[in-house]
Amino acid sequence: MTILNIAWKNLKERRLSSSLTAISVSLGVMLMVTVMVIYGLIEQTFNQQSIGYHLIVGPKGSPLQLVLSTVYHVNAPIENLPYRFYEEVKADPMVAEAVPVALGDTTEEGNFPIVGTVAEYFDVDYIPGKPFRVRGRFFDGPFEAVIGSRVAKENNWDLGSTLRLVHGGADVGHVHNERFEVVGVLAPTGTPNDKSVFINLPGFYAIEGHDKPLSEAIKREREFFGEAALSAEEMSNEVVRIRKDHAQLPLVNGFREIPKVQRDVTSILVNTKTDLAAPLYAGAMKKGFKAMAVNPIQPMRVLLQDVLGNVRTVLLILTILILAVSGIGIFVSIYNSMSERRREIAIMRALGARRSTVFSIILGESLLLCLLGGLLGLALGHVLVFAAAPIVEAKAGVILNPFSFDPWELLILPGLIVLGLIAGLIPGNAAYKTDVAGALAT
Repeated sequence: MTILNIAWKNLKERRLSSSLTAISVSLGVMLMVTVMVIYGLIEQTFNQQSIGYHLIVGPKGSPLQLVLSTVYHVNAPIENLPYRFYEEVKADPMVAEAVPVALGDTTEEGNFPIVGTVAEYFDVDYIPGKPFRVRGRFFDGPFEAVIGSRVAKENNWDLGSTLRLVHGGADVGHVHNERFEVVGVLAPTGTPNDKSVFINLPGFYAIEGHDKPLSEAIKREREFFGEAALSAEEMSNEVVRIRKDHAQLPLVNGFREIPKVQRDVTSILVNTKTDLAAPLYAGAMKKGFKAMAVNPIQPMRVLLQDVLGNVRTVLLILTILILAVSGIGIFVSIYNSMSERRREIAIMRALGARRSTVFSIILGESLLLCLLGGLLGLALGHVLVFAAAPIVEAKAGVILNPFSFDPWELLILPGLIVLGLIAGLIPGNAAYKTDVAGALAT
């Protein structure tokens, strides 16, 4: 019979105390695994490889809010920018690609975020080196939509399905009458695109209530560009001129876009012609406009390091303390049993067992408690991640892969072996020094 077999039989004789001790180890390991895996997934979601753009241009305000609303669709937009400003950004000689984004609405079913944009959005890789793939096609007509894989699955939508928008999200509750037809379903990306619905920007503007009153739109645009305010007469003439020009525009498939002055965008995704041009363009944006250009990586790095990083450190320290207490529990459990087992150990010694063998059996018990508790904790940790994934997704909009594995988990079992050896040293030493004659005499 091997040393581990003897150690296992000894633990089975003390089922209750052994089980409770192993469970305490498993709880500590479970929390550690959960923290490491979820933090690793969030870090992966918010790292540089998750974004295919150099800059996000939006109204001046919180850079973090701009990134969260534009890229991850988990925060309310700051404000809107005039469409004319988007055209100027697109025409800038430093800019290679400028993709407008209009946010604010959600789907009637499932409350998924609506992203008004142009077909060029799908020309840029969602992750560098990973292009969008679609079943069907990308939108072309004004009232066409492309949906993410998760939207299609949860709402049971497919090509040809129709959807309506809720103005301002579910809290507002006003449902628009216009219907959009699904013409494309994106392949899974593991990004917030999976839980988004993309509609053609002209159709987004055509929705009732999405266009500002003409006079208000003119006033706002002039204020944004620092132009002099118009008098009442000048405003009236400008409104008449714009309406007249708009009426002369040809219908395209029975549809005429609203005047440009009444359009606005939430933000603009920008790729500059070179990597070095991005910070130069962002610096130039600080002058003269009520807008900013943000490197999407920097705000997320601050969030990860200064906020989530500190939370992760605190949680890991707590789990390490839990494991340390579990190690003390193993020590106490085995050490307290030594007085009851002195005669048993003496008999083993009298039958020819060496001191080192007895010492090894005690260490084996400690190691088994740690390893069995650790393996149970690893399993429970991933079960907890699996259970938490849909909750994190629903509350924060961050898509987590419940089957993910953090490389740091490879250090847990070696760490538990060390913990088991330390916890078993003193009881093992007590067994090693057991007085055979004295123990048999009692």
